[in-house]
Parts: sequence; C-alpha cells; structure tokens
Amino acid sequence: MLITTKDEVLLLPNKIEALFDYLITRFDTEPKSRLHIGEAMGCWLYYTALAEEIPVLESALNTTTDNVLIELLKDGTKLGINQKKILGEFMIKEGVALPDISGHKPNSDPNSVPLGVKATDIEIANLISAKVATNIVMCSSNISQCIRSDIGLMWIRFHSEKAIYGMDVKTKMREHGWIKVPPYYYPPGAPNN
Repeated sequence: MLITTKDEVLLLPNKIEALFDYLITRFDTEPKSRLHIGEAMGCWLYYTALAEEIPVLESALNTTTDNVLIELLKDGTKLGINQKKILGEFMIKEGVALPDISGHKPNSDPNSVPLGVKATDIEIANLISAKVATNIVMCSSNISQCIRSDIGLMWIRFHSEKAIYGMDVKTKMREHGWIKVPPYYYPPGAPNN
C-alpha cells in the first residue's frame, strides 16, 4: 500500500488500532504464563526509556520556536505518554515494579533560555530521530524475546506507532535540512556522477 497524502498518513494510526484490536481478541484466549525474565526486563527498560524521554522532549519544547519542531515534539510527547501509560498498567498487572522516573518539565519561554544552554533546531530534530531509532530497536528486540502473544502484540503496536512517527520525523527533517546524511558510497568501478 503506497501512502500518498497527509490524510492517508493520519488515517493510518486508526487502521493500525483496528488491526490490533482484532488481533488482541483473536489471541486473547491463549493461556497467559507468567512473564519470563527477558519479557519483564524488556518492559522495565522500555518504560524507563519512555519515562526519561518525555522530560527531554518537554525541555526541547522550552527551547525552540520552530512550529514544525513544536508539532513533532508535542506528537512525540503524546505518543510517549500514551505508550508509558499502557505499559505501566500492564507492568502493574503483571507484578513488574515500575522504576523511579523523572518528573515533567514546566513550560517556559524559549526566548528566555540563554544561548549557552539552548539547543539548536537541528540538534533537537536529530535528538528526536535518535530517540525514535532507539525505541524502534528496543521494540524489535522485545518482539523477538516474547513467548506470550499478548505481549508480542503490544510490542508490535508500539513498534508500528514509533515507525509511523519516525517517518514523519524523517520527512520533516529532510524538508528543513536537519537530517544528517552519511557520506555516499561509491563501489569500485562505479561511474563518478
């Protein structure tokens, strides 16, 4: 399926939500063993990553005036809060202790932040990109360790949500010249154009 418009991208999360609702009902009858140590550790690490990511995104919101970055940061914060809530409720239900986490950052005026501590827009954009890439890798690792289908579906859902968000981040980074591209590879004997 080729996505061609912004409206189609906005509809994608709703379609993914419907798919996961179906899959959850399909696999809900499977027996649920206790979490094994890998599943519990994956939950704990991802929860911690989200809990520490949210205040960082909030700090970045306090240092930029760029409307595109503000939108990306708000979307990333909202997604992180939602995933953290879902995962936290699951962990409590399964008896996995929640880690100590940082608190939310208060709103402040980006124009009042001293230049010596203010992140640039390119730094913020690349920070978001790195966080998304890390989250996707963590979800992939957690998917591969799951034995229980319900947990596997949760990780696939989180992975899909972060991948969709990451595509939006990458597109906007490219449009604004924020993306850092590694050197191009020219294999031996390839034309030099």
